[in-house]
Amino acid sequence: MRNIKVINLLLVAVVAGLITVVPSMAQEKENSNAQATTAQDDSATKSPAPANVESGKKQKVSGVIVKRDGEKLVIRDRSKAEYSVNLTGATKIEEKKKNPFRSAKVYDTASLVRGLWIEVEGRGAGSNTVDAEKIKFTDENFQDSAGLESRVDPVEDRVSETETRLTASEQNAERLSGQIQELTAVANTAKGGAVAAQATADKAIAEIAETNQKLTQTNDRLNSVDERVNNLDDYEQKNSVNITFKVNRATLSDEAKTQLDELATQAKNEKGFVIEVKGFASADGPTNYNRQLSERRANAVVRYLIENHDISQRRIITPFGYGELKPAGDNTTREGREQNRRVEVAILVSKGMVSSTGSSDNQRQRTTSIQQQQ
Repeated sequence: MRNIKVINLLLVAVVAGLITVVPSMAQEKENSNAQATTAQDDSATKSPAPANVESGKKQKVSGVIVKRDGEKLVIRDRSKAEYSVNLTGATKIEEKKKNPFRSAKVYDTASLVRGLWIEVEGRGAGSNTVDAEKIKFTDENFQDSAGLESRVDPVEDRVSETETRLTASEQNAERLSGQIQELTAVANTAKGGAVAAQATADKAIAEIAETNQKLTQTNDRLNSVDERVNNLDDYEQKNSVNITFKVNRATLSDEAKTQLDELATQAKNEKGFVIEVKGFASADGPTNYNRQLSERRANAVVRYLIENHDISQRRIITPFGYGELKPAGDNTTREGREQNRRVEVAILVSKGMVSSTGSSDNQRQRTTSIQQQQ
């Protein structure tokens, strides 16, 4: 009889411990939700105020594209006011050219990417919305924003992956909380089986410890992901080559092709790489001609990499021709002009992707160690 009383006292102590753990986990979850709500409220108060546009009135606004959803754009001007811009079948998209002696380039709607500074002419459609009739932007701004877009896309992919992992962690915590409640009910009905109840309680305690360990590991991984996301658009140069050309030529020599073959082979062995291509020219001819010649040289390098090494175009930052700018040598000497007739090709690797690879290897080592201990 006395042994039965002792066993009952032990069961009461185990159940009381389990009941204490469940509210604690629920309180932690409520605190987390409250912090998320406060962060959302703070973000909402800092959002830029929309601009007021009169319906039916001719409008001319300019700003940088901060968001795009199908045929709708959101732009922000220098005063931080935001406008919604509707694209229609009649909207004209063309270059805001600086050279009056040539026709302006015509673009399609795919050219309107985030980070591009544009000028919009159209009519107000109510609230802060403008129906665009004509959109203009400079070719320099387009080149810069296109390069920025190619670097931002990987960042967004990593952020989406982070959100998915957070959701999975929350679902796992809820599932484990439900299991603990079920184990508490089993303990309450196990008075007639002291041995079975003790085994159930031991299992519950072990699962709680395992859950705490998993939550700690999850937090470590999320912190690592945050660090990698912050480094995704930070690149370091792995290798670079200078491809030289003959006077007034944009044709690759055999030596240049060999250089590009070696660089492409190295690039394919890197994680998260992009290739930067910049064309240059000597000061032998007119400035405009040299700018066009440098662009042709840069495009020749890009075409060779794509056609002969199957390098994806999205891996190549939009090539740019600098013309006579940024000379590598003295244009008054023959040797200097030879150095200036060049294309600089560089392999850039995302620091975030490099740290991601290292973290994956460390995680595999930790997993192997845990399995061996078990």
